[in-house]
Amino acid sequence: QVQLVESGGGLVQAAGSLRLSCVASGSIFMINTIGWYRQGSGNERELVATITGDGDTNYADSVKGRFTISRDDAKNTVYLQMNSLKPEDTAVYNCNAWIGSSSEGIIYENEYWGQGTQVTVSS
Repeated sequence: QVQLVESGGGLVQAAGSLRLSCVASGSIFMINTIGWYRQGSGNERELVATITGDGDTNYADSVKGRFTISRDDAKNTVYLQMNSLKPEDTAVYNCNAWIGSSSEGIIYENEYWGQGTQVTVSS
């Protein structure tokens, strides 16, 4: 019904940059909070950055000042600009969104996850 597709991951050297994209498609009335999580090998999944429908952003302490989250509602897309990358940023990054949809004359909200994109930062 709703799908999230991430792209932009890859291999980059330390201090380099990448931009991740997540495009939502399907039955979408409104994208509410949307953001990025990551999970490195052997680690718990952690929140990286989120942005609300009103543009309020939240970042993990480890990425503040280096990463920037933004959204383009006309394209149902959220971006994560990652600068000054470090080896510890290596992880699978997943897009996460709360999306309002319509069914049987009502609007309801569900949480969706993308398939993930691998980011590897070499030293």
